Amino acid sequence: MTQQQWMSLLGLANRARKLISGEELVVKEVRSGKAKLVLLASDASKNTEKKISDKCAYYQVPLKRVENRSLLGQAIGKEARVVVAILDEGFAQKLRTLLD
Repeated sequence: MTQQQWMSLLGLANRARKLISGEELVVKEVRSGKAKLVLLASDASKNTEKKISDKCAYYQVPLKRVENRSLLGQAIGKEARVVVAILDEGFAQKLRTLLD
């Protein structure tokens, strides 16, 4: 999978307002069942990594790793982001395919 592909799809999801970023907001959406997919930067802190992967496992939300926080932020045109949640099934499925 090319980096460009998932990054532009993520940008699209962002413009469509189908994603949220930030640890607290992501956890909230995972809990509420709205998150369809969570993307976590590989350079997240151990603490964040554990919190997010535990939550995703418990609520059965698929979790994918991406290279690093600056790529994740860049993809959605923001500062470095450690974690984002996709709130749309269509985008989530396509991203899962691209990130497999």
